[in-house]
Amino acid sequence: MSEPLMPKKSAYVVEVTEGKNYFWCSCGRSNKQPFCDGSHKTTEFEPHKFTAEHTGKMFLCGCKRSGNKPFCDGTHHKL
Repeated sequence: MSEPLMPKKSAYVVEVTEGKNYFWCSCGRSNKQPFCDGSHKTTEFEPHKFTAEHTGKMFLCGCKRSGNKPFCDGTHHKL
């Protein structure tokens, strides 16, 4: 498997709504970061679906290398 692109070397701070489904971009190619826009279709990557457990801010991985996808776990500090 190839490495995803790294659109941002930090977290994306996004507002989410409890109970709503989101699709986090895992390939790094989306023009709607950190969410999927279908750009992965020519790659082996698939978006990561998650449902917001609460309404408010979330920190989503921008480097695409988190060990806790789609959430930022600070991996970008080691890159």
